[in-house]
Amino acid sequence: PERRVSPRIVGMLAALTLIAMAGGIAEDAGNSWATLYLADSLDAPAAVAPLGFIALVGAQFIGRMLGDPLVDRFGQRAVARVGGIIAAIGMSLALLFPSIPGTIVGFAAVGFGIATLIPAAMHAADELPGLRHGVGLTIVSWLLRLGFLFAPPLVGLVADQSSLRVGLVIAPVAGLVAVLLAGALEGRRR
Repeated sequence: PERRVSPRIVGMLAALTLIAMAGGIAEDAGNSWATLYLADSLDAPAAVAPLGFIALVGAQFIGRMLGDPLVDRFGQRAVARVGGIIAAIGMSLALLFPSIPGTIVGFAAVGFGIATLIPAAMHAADELPGLRHGVGLTIVSWLLRLGFLFAPPLVGLVADQSSLRVGLVIAPVAGLVAVLLAGALEGRRR
């Protein structure tokens, strides 16, 4: 017998995919562009320019370590919303008021803010009712790769047309996407 997937499940999968992509795109903004932005746009010395990337990855590590206790206490939805706000505000301030220290802190805010997004989206996709175990996770993880594939050229295209500073607006936008779609994630457990 053929099983039909409800439009609600398709919508949830789309929202969870976009949450995961938001995390991946924001992470990639720092991985691919932080050092170049600090060196070329802000004239950071060679010893300082990699600190944007290091700040993002270090803060993401801390966010992942704190993520489980925070999710246990407040739920994935609240943690994703607050994280998206931290990423969006931190990077927006760094881009609006460009300085070397502010940009490093901005990338750290992105790393910390998005730390739980991909794991939360994958967990929620794997738990979707109406799908066989593993199907939702497979769909989200495969579509997430599209974000990783298309984000760097998109930022590069915007940078070519305008500036890398404008291209990096993708990071705070990704944070806002997470805030707006976090309702697809699990709330606090009673």
